Amino acid sequence: MSTPSLREALAALKDPRNRRGRRYPMVPMLLLVAFGLLVGRRGLNAIAKLRRDYGPELLLALGFRSGKGPSADALSRLLRRLDVAALEDALAGWIRSRLPEGVTHLCLDGKTLRGSRDGETPGVHLLAAYAPQVQAVLGQVRVDAKTNEHKAALELLGLLPVAGNVFTGDALFCQKEVVEEIRDSGGDYVITVKDNQPELRADIQTALQDNEGFSPLSAAAQGC
Repeated sequence: MSTPSLREALAALKDPRNRRGRRYPMVPMLLLVAFGLLVGRRGLNAIAKLRRDYGPELLLALGFRSGKGPSADALSRLLRRLDVAALEDALAGWIRSRLPEGVTHLCLDGKTLRGSRDGETPGVHLLAAYAPQVQAVLGQVRVDAKTNEHKAALELLGLLPVAGNVFTGDALFCQKEVVEEIRDSGGDYVITVKDNQPELRADIQTALQDNEGFSPLSAAAQGC
């Protein structure tokens, strides 16, 4: 079975616009945005100017019917109406289909989307599962302002291939329900434990020191 192209993955999305008045097809518009981001364009105005900088051949190659491209406003209207979850799923599926065999390490990490803060309105916070072996995000979910990253991690784990993979993360994910979800789904984990969980940290140190397969921490390492 052949690996789907990005064009084919995006074609599975439903066009949210009314059939009447669609001047430009959805998939070429999304490909134009993707191309613009890949070449370092930081806004829709800059992306809309790609025709001027690269010529009409670019738009024809992306699938536009002519060498004329959409305005920044047209791109904005489409992006605002898209089903975000469906787009995320399409992109994640496209990336997963292209992963080489042997990708087993996934990092859980949350970041605030750059430029998403608007005055007193907080920025959009996203939790992502990143595969460092291929430098690609396999999935991400938005962290609601009323919840936290470890709750969002449970949602994200439900969207990812867990069995056979090793998940790493910082101490925010050192929660019983998170590690149980990974273990019960056939995965493994390596997660940081800090001093704010003293009983768990002591239990781990005791288990390692009593196990002949592990060497006790040196005084220098314990002081780190």
